Amino acid sequence: MQLSKFNVQVPLADRNEVFLMNTLSDAQLVASADVADLLGRVGRGESAFSADERETIDTLVENGFIVESREREHAELDQYFLNLREDTDQLRVTVLTTLQCNFACDYCFQGDHGDYNKFAEKMSLETAARVVAWIAQRLDEVRPQKFVLTLFGGEPLLNLPVAYYLAERCHAECERRGVRQVISLITNALLLSPEVVERLNAHGLIGVKVTLDGDRDTHNRMRPLRGRQGTFDRIIENVRQVADLVPITIGGNFDESSVDSYPALLDFLREQEFADKIAKINFKPIIKPFEQADKPKGIIPLTAIGAQGKPLAGTCMSSAGAGSTQTSSVCDSCHFVDEKMAFLRSETRRRGFPTPDGVHMGPCEIHRRHAHTLGPDGSIYVCPGFTGSKTESTGHIDGRDEAWRGAAAARFERLTPHKSECGDCSYVPVCGGGCSVAAHTELGDMHQPSCHKGAFESAVVSLAERTAAAVA
Repeated sequence: MQLSKFNVQVPLADRNEVFLMNTLSDAQLVASADVADLLGRVGRGESAFSADERETIDTLVENGFIVESREREHAELDQYFLNLREDTDQLRVTVLTTLQCNFACDYCFQGDHGDYNKFAEKMSLETAARVVAWIAQRLDEVRPQKFVLTLFGGEPLLNLPVAYYLAERCHAECERRGVRQVISLITNALLLSPEVVERLNAHGLIGVKVTLDGDRDTHNRMRPLRGRQGTFDRIIENVRQVADLVPITIGGNFDESSVDSYPALLDFLREQEFADKIAKINFKPIIKPFEQADKPKGIIPLTAIGAQGKPLAGTCMSSAGAGSTQTSSVCDSCHFVDEKMAFLRSETRRRGFPTPDGVHMGPCEIHRRHAHTLGPDGSIYVCPGFTGSKTESTGHIDGRDEAWRGAAAARFERLTPHKSECGDCSYVPVCGGGCSVAAHTELGDMHQPSCHKGAFESAVVSLAERTAAAVA
């Protein structure tokens, strides 16, 4: 017998107990100090135990805290990642209906703010029809139980004809095959209305994600219209109008100039009549071009850059993440400033709003074979974060055979969430080596781990405290 390398412990000093978690089995328990001592004895190789201790050991084995051998556990981890990669329960497709946007966020690398993005790509109905045909073929190949369609951009509501077309036609294809369709909408909410929600509701809308970058004044500074007019009040009014129709997730992007305004935003949201309709709140750091990463200090660069080191236009990664009541993708906060994220999670919970626990952050969907992102022209990508560079396209919906796309597909096929550099880190199952986009941008190699172990350690302490309080 050996201790699992995926065990984490948090002493609960005021209770003379310990919080135990195994990140591979996801078993969590609050145990007496005697159980922690028993684990220590097993780890030291002792074999003489009482009958009661044997019974406790059996429970620990059953929950993955004690394993037969490290070799066996290593094989189980490999099988876990393989099952994740080949899982066919869901087919997940994110569609960028357009790269155009009606906001002029200074931190966004979407494109030229001055021309209203009139030259940015926008999916045509003809391309949308080919997208539906491509999705129908995937449905026949994968035979999933559920199809998850995420409408993304740019601002997806700037191309409502395509958004409606995709929702309706994909829903028909799913019904024909007995597959459940669900839709997530990621929007700045300027054009959000009951009419939009009701039309998408008929085809499986389960959530809308809306971004608020701080309190009213801060948000209006961070996310203005192109004429620099504020957007906060209109967004709140639009959310108020649809809150009874669909679950709302609130996201927010912070830098050092805005992070301290979030408690005031949370207080404001708590006072709204729709407060209890908010399904989740989650904040994350602003994405900046690499050359701006040290101005101001603390901003983490996540922008995809080209060979000349210039930021590439593409998907608005600052809006990434599914707006739904279910556990969302790691894109919600794949890379974060540890101390600030812990602070904002604590402030959010203190006001009674749901927020991710900071532990179950991955592995990223980039490691799922049946999760895809489609650009406005029909190009296929493995992740929204790579859509800023056409050279990272792994294929096209029309099946065209191009060597450069094949080379990109081969590069991504070699990606693995189990990286040798991570060694025996206890957080590998819930991290999967971190964000590949971050590794690509910061390290120049998407195959390297993007490590934030400290964030996981802090999040486990918070999880332990909440679990202990719930048990009490």
